[in-house]
Amino acid sequence: MTALPFDVHGEVLAAAARLRGLLIETPLVPSPWLSRALDAEVRLKLENVQITGSFKARGALNKMLLLTAAERVRGVVAASSGNHGLGVANAAGQLGCRATVFVPETTPAQKRAAIAHLGAEVVVFGPDCVDTEIHARAFAHAEGRPYVAPYNDPAVAAGQGTVAEELLRQWPEVDVVYVAMGGGGLLGGMAGYARAVRPQIEWIACSPVTSPAMEVCVKAGRIVDVPCGDTLSDSTHGGVEPGAITFELCRQLVDRWLQVDERSIAAALRGCLAHQHLMVEGAAAVAIAAAQADRQRRGRRICVLICGGNLPWSRLQQVMAGSDGV
Repeated sequence: MTALPFDVHGEVLAAAARLRGLLIETPLVPSPWLSRALDAEVRLKLENVQITGSFKARGALNKMLLLTAAERVRGVVAASSGNHGLGVANAAGQLGCRATVFVPETTPAQKRAAIAHLGAEVVVFGPDCVDTEIHARAFAHAEGRPYVAPYNDPAVAAGQGTVAEELLRQWPEVDVVYVAMGGGGLLGGMAGYARAVRPQIEWIACSPVTSPAMEVCVKAGRIVDVPCGDTLSDSTHGGVEPGAITFELCRQLVDRWLQVDERSIAAALRGCLAHQHLMVEGAAAVAIAAAQADRQRRGRRICVLICGGNLPWSRLQQVMAGSDGV
């Protein structure tokens, strides 16, 4: 078994201890709706009820708790499509430091406003997450301020991996986990932790057909530029940062890759609201839709990661009305 880029299991355990009491241990709930439809036992891990409405609060806070007092005084810089920015802003508020968050032009206005409401300075830059990340790193370097990466950092990935530490305490018998794939920090952290605890779990990376950047990179054997189209899953939209540590995590740890189209994502979002009474964002609906489409699901103990619930009101109206082709 090839060694991972860092000791994911050990770093996740340390992060779990560090974060205990500062964030919510999110519930794992049965899904009778999906269990019937998929002919399997399905449970949902509800990161949509986490502080800031997303798992991203974990990685941001874990990273920022490791900063020195001098680094906190200087303040942090981040790049985000929305949820990571909320996590950074929340952590900055808890730790009493300032934060500047760069967001791409695709970030919904509601998410920009939410980041600003938590006290961070929001700067819009670039059409794609990769462009935004490169610019934000350069800005942080020029200012002499710590950069809090959305996924390309062991401390951030370990923070996201604490979702698996909770999940395997809540349901050690789980067979397969469906996770929306963006930059790979969530699945990489979770699966990297689980490899040392329950290696037989199958990890399935779920992407919109319009934005499968990490899958394309892994199949190409290197990080490449992947043009990405519009998707309801705005929090997974965009390419992979050059040199990302998550590329190797995903290359080693993803068992299968699944893609779903926009109609399936919208239908999953509507179904979750109608049958589970949960409002989820597009990325969470990607994981639901992938589980629904998977022909290898029957009879298994399935966890679908509900990664977030930050769905802009205007987007919810469009999806519920079936407008804009969804």
